[in-house]
Amino acid sequence: MIVKKHLFLLLLLCQATVLLAQKATRLHFKSLLVDTHNDIPTTAIDGGMSFDQPLHPRTHSDLQRMFAGGVDAQFFSIWCDGFMKNPFAWANREIDTVKAWAQRNPGKMMMALSVNDIRKAAREHKLAALLGVEGGHMIENDMQNLISLYESGARYMTLTWNNSTPWATSAADETTPRGALNSEGKKGLTAFGKQIVQKMNELGMLVDLSHVGEQTFWDVMQATTKPVLVSHSCVYTLCPHRRNLKDEQIKAVAKNGGVIQLNFYSGFLDPQFEARSDAFMARHKTEADSMLKINPEPYFTQVYLFTKYPDEVKDLRPPLSLLLDHLDYIVKLAGVDYVGLGSDFDGVNSLPYGLDGVQDFPKITEELLKRGYSKKDIRKILGENFMRVFAASQNK
Repeated sequence: MIVKKHLFLLLLLCQATVLLAQKATRLHFKSLLVDTHNDIPTTAIDGGMSFDQPLHPRTHSDLQRMFAGGVDAQFFSIWCDGFMKNPFAWANREIDTVKAWAQRNPGKMMMALSVNDIRKAAREHKLAALLGVEGGHMIENDMQNLISLYESGARYMTLTWNNSTPWATSAADETTPRGALNSEGKKGLTAFGKQIVQKMNELGMLVDLSHVGEQTFWDVMQATTKPVLVSHSCVYTLCPHRRNLKDEQIKAVAKNGGVIQLNFYSGFLDPQFEARSDAFMARHKTEADSMLKINPEPYFTQVYLFTKYPDEVKDLRPPLSLLLDHLDYIVKLAGVDYVGLGSDFDGVNSLPYGLDGVQDFPKITEELLKRGYSKKDIRKILGENFMRVFAASQNK
């Protein structure tokens, strides 16, 4: 009798799990999903690949998997590191690459410049492709280049990448002894940096504060007249990494009416990940040192080694629950209207268990339902919060 009772309870539990998964799937694919950061342009160009071809398991993303994951709008990152010569020309090459993908697939993909374009693409069951410039160094200190990138379709610019510009200091430099200062010999925005922010506000180009230093962040908050975007960052209190936002910054973004799009990178979610990663790199120090002689940017060495030793790397990954913990934290601190998703797929070398690529976005919706979020709030998190900020940025 006891065995029958346990079997009955197990059956009920299984049935409830199945029903929740079905409910999550329906909600996910009826909602508008906007991901504000994906690095597949660089990954595809470097690897001689094309986004509109099946790329699993070499990448996190391809066009087919975007539909499998229910992605309605994707911001493609236009990026190069600080060592690139002629970064403005490289930015235009990447922009042309994304546009070529869309041109080859008019029935599946369209370039988008506005909120209306995103909703039009969703109605037509096409992927809305948008452009975000990751790193102010790509304008080469020339306001006309900023305008040109906007006219080419870029709808946000991250003011710095890890490298500072002469007019804005990065999180990496602001937290590193003897890190680069701006051209005025201090941290934060220069007078020209403030002009950049004001011109972006005027154009309708979102000011993205991922990667910037704290002083740059606060200087932007004084200079901007529009809501800001944090396209791919997490919570400092839960994971004290320089790329994450402290509580006062989170509250300031909310007060400004902006939005924080959560990054899926293990190192921004899990405070223990860096120690595990460092131990991995120490085991492969000889190989790492050789790679660093070829390219001094440590990220590329780590990507190479993570790819080479996948069995070791899988044990470094944190649980998916940590991503939801960061989301919960922002909701409790600032409100559900100020958080969204900025995956950083194809720009990171480690992701939580369960998130292996863009096809896994529905798992996040299921986890949100499990945590008790309403359908309305889930729709906000998946895309409507960003859409509000995007619309506000384009109001002249």
